[in-house]
Amino acid sequence: MAVPFGILGGRIYHVITSPDAYFGRGGHPLDALKIWEGGLGIWGAISLGALASWFRYKQLAKKIELPEFLIFLDALAPGVLFAQAIGRFGNWFNIELFGRPLVAPWALQVPVRDRPSGYLAFETFHPTFLYEAIWCSLLAVILISLGKRLKSGQIFSLYVMGYSIGRLGIESIRIDTAHTIAGLRLNIWVSLIVALLGLVTLISQSRKAP
Repeated sequence: MAVPFGILGGRIYHVITSPDAYFGRGGHPLDALKIWEGGLGIWGAISLGALASWFRYKQLAKKIELPEFLIFLDALAPGVLFAQAIGRFGNWFNIELFGRPLVAPWALQVPVRDRPSGYLAFETFHPTFLYEAIWCSLLAVILISLGKRLKSGQIFSLYVMGYSIGRLGIESIRIDTAHTIAGLRLNIWVSLIVALLGLVTLISQSRKAP
């Protein structure tokens, strides 16, 4: 139940944060339904996926005894991070969502047709999707290692906070078109807000009884 709703939530977030592609000049509203052409936002996927899981949990809890829902979210977090890491390589196949020009052994070579306006003279760029895949994998390993030391809900809160911190850095070097607020990309603001919410939740959960 969480998977289809997660996909739906991810698509809704993408459409809301990239409306011009579907409702702007030259856009086609029906293209918003073409999920096979790509375009998912992790914040929407996690939010709606978790909400759907909670409703299913409440249904099952009426029939059988279940542990606290936060424990379920804690168990889910590392797997979600590994899934995000794998999913990011789709950006490599599509040659998209890369960062500023970079000259380094690990730089991504981008064909001229795929380079953004203003960057046609540059050949290699930051592989931001690779950075995110590495960050997600490392964070997943850290969460697994901390699993038995923390209270219920803290693993998921660390996931939310940790991923958001990493995404802040990654978004700061991306050059794909994005909506901005006060000169910063929308996803930078979202990452900052979500990271702070994760921190507040983590501190609140630390006061719970073991």
